[in-house]
Amino acid sequence: MSSLARPTQIFAGRVTAAADVEVPLVGMTDGALVKRTLDGDARAFTELVDRHAAACLRFGARMLGDRSDAEDVTQETFLRAFKALESYDERLPFRTWLFSILINRCRTAMTQRMRRERRVVVDNEVLERSTVEATQDAVELREELAKAIAALSADQREAFLLRHVEELSYEEIMSVTGVGMSALKMRVKRACERLQQLLVEGVRR
Repeated sequence: MSSLARPTQIFAGRVTAAADVEVPLVGMTDGALVKRTLDGDARAFTELVDRHAAACLRFGARMLGDRSDAEDVTQETFLRAFKALESYDERLPFRTWLFSILINRCRTAMTQRMRRERRVVVDNEVLERSTVEATQDAVELREELAKAIAALSADQREAFLLRHVEELSYEEIMSVTGVGMSALKMRVKRACERLQQLLVEGVRR
């Protein structure tokens, strides 16, 4: 799969656009968009995908070490989210609920390829956002950081990315991972210590 399909392509035949007046979606909360999706407005789920796909792709790429695999788990995540949308409890942030699905898809993908050679994560999108004036040293530092994150254990990498990249609270991380508070804080602490060590010593391939 070369790119994440648009929701209207993914869900063709299962959601129909509102027939009459199109209500503006900009500024609507995620919860309101969920309700409109359940009422049959395909545009609403398109908006949810547009809002959250980049974060899902970023997390998937850093967890799995491969852009194509990240696109696969992201599409699977939105498909599963769409199918389970009626079970969504709007008291929980939609992003947190979505990430609980994404994390399970990433864990499944990692389990399925445990015997495959570990791939190094290079976050091309981050590198592309670098300014033209960025020095080679800065680019190399980004690459070393990406390699260091990829070298963490799966548990530590997952906790670190959720806390320091996606900026979820520990309560949200507990909700999406099922891991206790103390264990999560320890994983994040050890991940930070390990990253510091790897960046000082250089990642050994």
